[in-house]
Amino acid sequence: MKKQHETPTEKIDNERKVAVVTGSSSGIGYATTLQLARNGYLTFATMRNPEKGSDLIGAAKNEGLPIQVEQLNITDPDSINDFMTRINKTVGRIDVLVNNAGYWLIGALEDLSIREIQDQLDTNLLGTIRVTRQVLPLMRERKSGTIVNVTSALGRFGLPAMSGYVASKFALEGLTESLAYEVAPFGIKVILIEPGVVKTKVKDNSVVGRRALRNDSPYSSMLGSFNAAFSVLWENASTSDQVAATILQAISSPERKLRYPVGSDVAVWLEKKSTMSDEQFQEYMMTSLGSLAPRQR
Repeated sequence: MKKQHETPTEKIDNERKVAVVTGSSSGIGYATTLQLARNGYLTFATMRNPEKGSDLIGAAKNEGLPIQVEQLNITDPDSINDFMTRINKTVGRIDVLVNNAGYWLIGALEDLSIREIQDQLDTNLLGTIRVTRQVLPLMRERKSGTIVNVTSALGRFGLPAMSGYVASKFALEGLTESLAYEVAPFGIKVILIEPGVVKTKVKDNSVVGRRALRNDSPYSSMLGSFNAAFSVLWENASTSDQVAATILQAISSPERKLRYPVGSDVAVWLEKKSTMSDEQFQEYMMTSLGSLAPRQR
């Protein structure tokens, strides 16, 4: 497949560090692509639909940044194979992989279909696994590399109306912990980035379970409370640039630190969770978020 973009100043050589960022068309992936490119990385900004990369291409041209927009569908093994073939032919290395692609599935478990849950896991969890498995041999060969998995504060605790999403992020947290043990002997560093609420298009790009939208859902009041709570949290949310800056800090640090929470909301939640019983923490979250519990009909 033809490369989508190459900056005029770009020189592909064995000295320039190479980064791959998934889900780069907007939000955290977009900001991270710019942050890495501005700090000298030849950055492959990957996305399912490269036509959405026009803003990145414009920024790369204006600033002379080494950014290439590439097609990559992390749920499609053929797409991943094609992308890795292009990487091997052009640069032959990946120093940093940022697994960022994902989306929110909103709805109580009972209101989610098995297919909706499978699609959520296919992107948020299995997509990351597919890409990581393809990148690891390149990193092992060089005995260096960094894998960054963007999870969420909801990889550390659950919330109602987010069962499918939370399941994917809890699984990714556990996977990353295990992977860190496995690849450390090969000089590969593994990092978890755990943002709270971030001002991105995540709500616009979210999927609401079809049954959750029905007026007769026993969880309809909970979904309304979730939307109201999210609107309040949005007012003091972190920015994509803050998350991108944390990613740059994490990959640049010589120390092996596994987790990097991002946002004042996460700091408060994790502090409370560390000092409270599970029951106390649940009560605190329900109260502070305006009681997300479904009302009996």
